[in-house]
Amino acid sequence: MGAERTEQADALLGELKRQTAGRLTVFLGAAPGVGKTYAMLARARELHRQGVDIVIGIVETHGRSETQTMAEGLPLLPRKQMGYQGRQLEEMDLDGLLARKPAIALVDELAHRNAPGSRHERRWQDVEELLDAGIDVYTTVNIQHLESLNDVVHQITGIRVSETVPDALFDRLRDIRLVDLPARELIERLNHGKVYLPEQAAQALQAFFSPSNLTALRELAIQTVAEHVDTDLRETRAARGMEGISIQRHVLIAIDGRGQSEYLVRAGAKIAERRGAPWSVVTVETGRSADAALHTDTLNQVASSLNKATHIEQQRLIEIDKAFSLARNLGGETEVLHNTDVTQALLDAAETRGARAIVIGRTREHPIARIFNRTLTQQLLQRCGRYELTIVNTPQARLHARRLSALAGRQLTGREPLLILLVSLGSVGTAALAEHLLGLQDLSMVFLVAVLLVASRASMASAVITAALSFLAYNFFFIEPRYTFYISAQHGVVTVVLFLAAALIAGRLASRLRMQVVALRAANSYTTAMQNLGRKLAKAADLGQVIAAGSSVLQSTLHAKTWIRINGETGPSTAANDLTEKDLVAANWTQQHGQTSGRYTDTLTNSSWWFLPVRSDKDTLGVVGLRFPSGMGRLSFEQRRLAESMVEDIGQAALRTRLVSELEEARVTGETERLRSALLSSVSHDLRSPLSSMIGAADSLARYSADMGPEDQQSLLETIHVEGERLDRYIQNLLDMTRLGQQGLTLTRDWIGIDELVGSASRRLQRYEPNVRIQHDISPDLPPIHVHPALIEQALFNVMENAAKFSPPEVPVLVQIRQIEGNKLRIDISDRGPGIPEDERRRIFDMFYSVERGDRGKQGTGLGLTIVQGIVGAHMGSVEALPGLEGKGTTIRLTLPWGGYANQEMKEHDERSQ
Repeated sequence: MGAERTEQADALLGELKRQTAGRLTVFLGAAPGVGKTYAMLARARELHRQGVDIVIGIVETHGRSETQTMAEGLPLLPRKQMGYQGRQLEEMDLDGLLARKPAIALVDELAHRNAPGSRHERRWQDVEELLDAGIDVYTTVNIQHLESLNDVVHQITGIRVSETVPDALFDRLRDIRLVDLPARELIERLNHGKVYLPEQAAQALQAFFSPSNLTALRELAIQTVAEHVDTDLRETRAARGMEGISIQRHVLIAIDGRGQSEYLVRAGAKIAERRGAPWSVVTVETGRSADAALHTDTLNQVASSLNKATHIEQQRLIEIDKAFSLARNLGGETEVLHNTDVTQALLDAAETRGARAIVIGRTREHPIARIFNRTLTQQLLQRCGRYELTIVNTPQARLHARRLSALAGRQLTGREPLLILLVSLGSVGTAALAEHLLGLQDLSMVFLVAVLLVASRASMASAVITAALSFLAYNFFFIEPRYTFYISAQHGVVTVVLFLAAALIAGRLASRLRMQVVALRAANSYTTAMQNLGRKLAKAADLGQVIAAGSSVLQSTLHAKTWIRINGETGPSTAANDLTEKDLVAANWTQQHGQTSGRYTDTLTNSSWWFLPVRSDKDTLGVVGLRFPSGMGRLSFEQRRLAESMVEDIGQAALRTRLVSELEEARVTGETERLRSALLSSVSHDLRSPLSSMIGAADSLARYSADMGPEDQQSLLETIHVEGERLDRYIQNLLDMTRLGQQGLTLTRDWIGIDELVGSASRRLQRYEPNVRIQHDISPDLPPIHVHPALIEQALFNVMENAAKFSPPEVPVLVQIRQIEGNKLRIDISDRGPGIPEDERRRIFDMFYSVERGDRGKQGTGLGLTIVQGIVGAHMGSVEALPGLEGKGTTIRLTLPWGGYANQEMKEHDERSQ
């Protein structure tokens, strides 16, 4: 049930993506001239008559009058003129089409290669951008241009098509329409000059347009359309929760890198596509390519040892690398398996992936292995009873693989011949000393140890050679009659034969153990490197630290110069000085297209750097550049996988820091808005009071000035002047307070006496509430404090006004100021009101609580205390509500640090705010 739900969810997700993005309609033909463009234009004219917004992006009529007639009357976007080598070339205006944004765009010849200097190299990439912009696209393509059919078309026609379209683009299909024409009618059109000019037509008839070729291509086209229709049916049924029809499971493709691996990948991918099944490509390393790397510790050292292997081994690694790259482009997964038993490795991989089919090429069949039923094909046939085994036969690949195998079998890597010679001579010397000095009679163990020594440090072939030499040396020097290969006693024959068998078995076991050690070391190096990167990235708090950590780990692990650019930030690396203009072009291309470029790739290979994109789930965040030593050959699969995994983790860490930054900005913005709202609600009545006085005085002057005496007029004018100054101060305070909490705010501090601030706040409150009594208890000789005077005065005013509001009439509000330990100032403002219950004392500082019950309610418990908390907090102080004196009323305590930069915490806060 879980698998069915997952499949249904995937189908629904795919359907949703197709609905939100642009949809692709392909007019597919078996060959040029079948009428694809004509059919596309005919459908476009029909939609245009129905009122659909449809535009011709580019249509190639090739001078055919009937096609030109069909295009007339349809909206046409002018082509873009491009200069190249003194010529003017015309291409589709992609930017103009994106700006026009029609409902449907007609883009002919999907596999066309764009003119040099265009944004994209191929037209199918233009189509992808149009689809991403939400524009439906109608296009045409011939069957020979599909990437997965490239080898099949080459076999049919003998022509290798260079302009191909990735099959992954067809995942965005809305509809596929087959435009078909019998081979005989197509040849007639060719003869009548309706496809090519006469001289071109004659050449085409002799090559591509033969009846057999066209018939085979028609079959391929029909088969492709049927497969996509079948896929459409399965996805539609799955999206509706209906039972699937003949859905096949995973397809495993095994390659060995000894010829035609890319052909095998394409063939296997086609098999998987026909079944609608996921697929993967694997290769099994049995130890030959890692023999020289036994005693290395890092992946770079392993690669260095591998680079010393034979030319044949290097070619094998290159072929595997290319095949893996092709597999990834076609949508498959790749993996290198480590095991001395190829058959068991493939069966384990099939079991892990839930594969039903295994695809292999025709394997090398040594006569002896075939006699003893030990070839890979025979072993798979015997042991994979529940799997479907598909053997792809390529005679050329089989012959080539046999030659390479025979050549590779005769060669040993680097130091192995010297190791065999030294160990063999050493074993003979050791056996002779043991016989003369220790009197040992059975010396076979000495030679057996020699075989084990070689097997643990070299390949299985070296162990076999050492076993044979040890057998001969043991027989020649130590078995009677000595110095001959003749064995006189029967037990001697048994001894040397058993010795040879034991040596071969022990050598094989030791070689297998060594291979496991090599694999474990490679896996451990990979795991250690990833853990080291993960620890450093986990400590990175911002993008700069992520770049620095990633650059450090990449450089130390891969021993390559590293340059990282994410979101335009490059960090402190000095490698940027080594980047030339062509390197930066490659880096920009990688970031724009989200694909690797530079060294070790097929794109912009003039650069000495290997550039990898730093991706997130939706877009490309940046690029990582790696420059390995110039003498290093192609990267091993382990190196490439490690680098790609590290770059992926760096991208996730960069995305994390960006999300954290965005969340922090959103939090700060929210807090700022909360404080601003509280500030406005707190001072709104202060703004209304002077405004009312000014408006009243001005109105009296306007209406009754003629009946007033000079003294009354002067009094009203003074009222307007005083209230205007008061209003001006309130507005200035408001502007100062609304900036509180904003990012980048720097408090404008000044030295001022606390008694002056308290006196100013008291006078301001008494002007507003003349009947309020305020009693001051301020310690003498208090030094000035370093604060923002207007903000601290506003905080004192808010607390004093709150206390006065709830104190009984004629009972003074007590303001008590003392110096306390820790170089701080304590300000207690106490009233004799009803007090605040203990469980509500913290809630009065909440903005919404204070607005509902404190600031606006008749029996509220505070006025503007949220603003007080914000102002005092900005000065690195604290605010708390306490019981009043003698248990009556409430005391609001403000604690402020003394000013200046004596307080280091305050200094650091101001430096950060700046």
